[in-house]
Amino acid sequence: MTLPKFAYFKGKIVPYEQAKVGVLNHTFNYGTGVFGGVRAYWNEKDEQLYLFRPLDHFRRFLDSTRLLSMELPHTPQQLADVTIELLRAEARKEDTYVRPLAFVPDETVGVRLHDLHADITIVSIPFGRYIESEEGSSVTFSSWRRIDDNSIPARGKIIGAYVNSAFIKTDAIRAGYDEALVLNADGHISEGSAENFFMVKGGVLVTPPVTDNILEGITRRTVIQLAQEELGMTVVERPIDRTEVYLAEEAFFCGTGVQIAAIAHVDKRPIADGKMGPFVGKLRDLYFRIVRGMEPKFHAWNVPIYPKS
Repeated sequence: MTLPKFAYFKGKIVPYEQAKVGVLNHTFNYGTGVFGGVRAYWNEKDEQLYLFRPLDHFRRFLDSTRLLSMELPHTPQQLADVTIELLRAEARKEDTYVRPLAFVPDETVGVRLHDLHADITIVSIPFGRYIESEEGSSVTFSSWRRIDDNSIPARGKIIGAYVNSAFIKTDAIRAGYDEALVLNADGHISEGSAENFFMVKGGVLVTPPVTDNILEGITRRTVIQLAQEELGMTVVERPIDRTEVYLAEEAFFCGTGVQIAAIAHVDKRPIADGKMGPFVGKLRDLYFRIVRGMEPKFHAWNVPIYPKS
């Protein structure tokens, strides 16, 4: 991985090597932090880097900090402005991943959320595919269960919670799969290790509801809107049983990192004919046109990084 040249740290943009914390900082010891992920896409024709839905991402990011009782003075617009400044400093001309991180810099021992300080850092790195086989991934059902809202809220991107995702992902990779599907405590599908899940069943697009311990994804929200308004698909949010997936007509993951990745096989069983289906193909084509600023109707979702000459 190519390391960043710069980081937003302690209220200003500094060389990356200056963005350091002590080993006793509370987040490093107890996982009491929040992270986010925002994509920026390079459009070669426009010679422009487009940041996708930054205000939506930073609203959710700040909502996640509130779950950890963090008191931060930032607004979504302020964080978006900092990100634009950071990307300009990096002068990136390639697809890029932005990682905001809210953390507790206090160097102290003791598990708690109260009487602590909070700060934010942001970095960016070049980033392509999260799953190499986006057009047809191989998936298994994980033996691990998704964390429950009454344990650690999955609707927040809380650092410590992602140990759950790490168990799920590593077991899937070591078993020869690209990803895993995870069930909640009730036995219904929640999501992937770090992705939202959709399937097409009976010509209807189905996805787990927000009450099934999922992350309320920005890409998930985007997919629902595009499916309904642009592709004429009925979307239903409801609990999904495991065996329904084996009989699905199409299935896919979505998220900022994974983008939109078709699922071709689950537990070695093919989904339909074992290839990316027509709906997912159309959705992917539309999505990638939108994020690269190629669809004027959705320009409000794209924030250009570089001023026009």
